[in-house]
Amino acid sequence: MPVRLLVRIGSPALVAAGLVACASKPLPPEPPRMETTSKVTTTSVSSTTSTGAPLTREQVAAIVASPDRTDADRTNDQRRHPVDLMTFVGARPGWTVLDVSTGGGYTTELLARMVGPTGMVWAQSRPRNPNAPVARPAQPEGGAAPAPVGMPAPQRGPADVLAERSDRMKGAGVAAAPIAYAALPFDNPVPPEVADAKLDLVTLMFNYHDFGWIAVDRARMNRAIFAALKPGGVYVIADHAGRPGTGITESGTLHRIEESFLRQEVEAAGFRLLAEGDFLRNPNDPRDRNTPEPLQPKDEFVLKFVKP
Repeated sequence: MPVRLLVRIGSPALVAAGLVACASKPLPPEPPRMETTSKVTTTSVSSTTSTGAPLTREQVAAIVASPDRTDADRTNDQRRHPVDLMTFVGARPGWTVLDVSTGGGYTTELLARMVGPTGMVWAQSRPRNPNAPVARPAQPEGGAAPAPVGMPAPQRGPADVLAERSDRMKGAGVAAAPIAYAALPFDNPVPPEVADAKLDLVTLMFNYHDFGWIAVDRARMNRAIFAALKPGGVYVIADHAGRPGTGITESGTLHRIEESFLRQEVEAAGFRLLAEGDFLRNPNDPRDRNTPEPLQPKDEFVLKFVKP
């Protein structure tokens, strides 16, 4: 199983990129979100995962404001509201974390800063066969222009992008966790080193819907994540909300998934819903287009599940 601990030695290897996480793309800022009262609904559950003190909202805000973060990440901040999102995720110092579908590493880097040098962050993306054509959805994410047919595969893959993030944080003196990149299929995304109840947290940011159009065995994926988490470990998923009754059928066109459909799939693996965050909700989004018309933020949900 290809695993790369991201310490730069000599020239970077050229690794083809897998699916690039929607959350990691540098995107233009959206119009301001409507003001809402942030609400989190929780369910009581006992936990045997690590019990280090959680970061406060102020500590997360300080991480997000770190001057060494890139301009591209700050652009994504306008869409992702990382102080709300990462406070909700709740990663704690010393935790062992897996970021599924790392893409460009936007979430991975924030997690590394949160869990600190006593923690560990695994970043997963699927390996790509350089001899196979790049799989593309019927419509590009967010109305972006489709890539020209026949374009060569990118020569800088996730491992190199993540290594650059690690190098930059180290150069800035940031006390971040080591990041290990794992090239693994999405339906079995857990590195064997942490596959047996060794993880405290798994995140999957704005890509669960993509697993519809690329035909991932999501039931197998969720079972693998369940097995890898400690009792009390959490699984946080954020995605673009679809209309009732659409399930995952619009994953490659509108890039949306029905929230209740996703919840049913995850709970079928043994998870219990622990909390819901509404800080990315937009009830005015008709949810009938990839990019809402009139232009406004997409309605997005964030769910936190727990392994009992």
